[in-house]
Amino acid sequence: MTPGKRKVAVVGVSLSDCGRVDDATPYALHAQAARRALADAGMDRSLVDGFASAGLGTLPPVEVAEYLGLRPTWVDSTAVGGSTWEVMAAHAADAIAAGHTRAVLLVYGSTARADIKAGRRTGNLSFGARGPLQFEVPYGHTLIAKYAMAARRHMHEYGTTLEQFASVAVQARANAALNPEAMFRTPITTDDVLSGPMIADPFTKLHCCLRSDGGAAVLLAAEEYVRDCRTAPVWILGTGEHVSHTTMSEWPDFTVSPAAVSGRLAFERAGVRPDEIDVAEIYDAFTYMTLVTLEDLGFCAKGEGGQFVEKGRLTVGGELPVNTDGGGLSAQHPGMRGLFLLVEAVRQLRGEAGQRQVRKAGGRLPELAVASGTGGWFCSSGTVVLGR
Repeated sequence: MTPGKRKVAVVGVSLSDCGRVDDATPYALHAQAARRALADAGMDRSLVDGFASAGLGTLPPVEVAEYLGLRPTWVDSTAVGGSTWEVMAAHAADAIAAGHTRAVLLVYGSTARADIKAGRRTGNLSFGARGPLQFEVPYGHTLIAKYAMAARRHMHEYGTTLEQFASVAVQARANAALNPEAMFRTPITTDDVLSGPMIADPFTKLHCCLRSDGGAAVLLAAEEYVRDCRTAPVWILGTGEHVSHTTMSEWPDFTVSPAAVSGRLAFERAGVRPDEIDVAEIYDAFTYMTLVTLEDLGFCAKGEGGQFVEKGRLTVGGELPVNTDGGGLSAQHPGMRGLFLLVEAVRQLRGEAGQRQVRKAGGRLPELAVASGTGGWFCSSGTVVLGR
């Protein structure tokens, strides 16, 4: 193949054990997810010469690659929060297309929940107190408080209501009810969300993602290896990435996320429009993230997200199924959850989602999906458009 011209496909995806995992280390979850992804693809590990990982070890991904017995010639340790994995997928796709690597394994694992329960870590109020962040830390800005302020601004600017935010959580739980791997599956109502304990105004508990253990892996390969894989390929059609700000004072508009740029780039490069997308997997640490990202990806106009998320539009049987596994609000959220978005998007396109499988008219499988991850407090975004 001519360098730079090779098509790139996702050929393997997997989750490790997720939810409540008290007897495994993060390294073990990485290894479990990696083995399962390779088995899913039916690819020999000797073909994997690219590796991407972040969030574990002193020298990621060196330590994790060593633990997995890999000696890659292409590596990526980009760390931009929850959007890390969409950005890494973009980098990996470019490297494979350019002929720098044959197959790249993206892998993540975390025991965030178990560590808290066992007292191995505590909740942190801030990401750090050096550099630009030092000017905000003394005022007590937690991560959730920053999202809460942004949500309040959207309410002020556009009249978005608490009930509309709550409907995001309700629909995520409805999707999770169809997912046997989801951590929480019991249906909830808008009143359940609104009456919960306040965490950061306007967010009550159910506006916020859960804390779980778990891992995921995604294997990308050049098109010439696809025919030897066990699964049908899901092609990387277009990607985009963008970073916005570090401090809240440098964020020009609390109602616009960096997905406004990464999404536009991904759709342009894929040659598709938002209204052609069948399934959307969107980072949802908080309900506001889903709503504003839908606006910024172009599924509705700015300020119309509140109305857009109403009336069951986001459920598996809705007009635009979103976070079909239940998302971070109900399925699992072990930390940087962006890799789970790619896994679910691929499963939907391959028709492997069981009860939560999205179907088009006539029972046809979805053909196009988008996965859009967000990092920090809307500091970064990575968007990937995938197709069968």
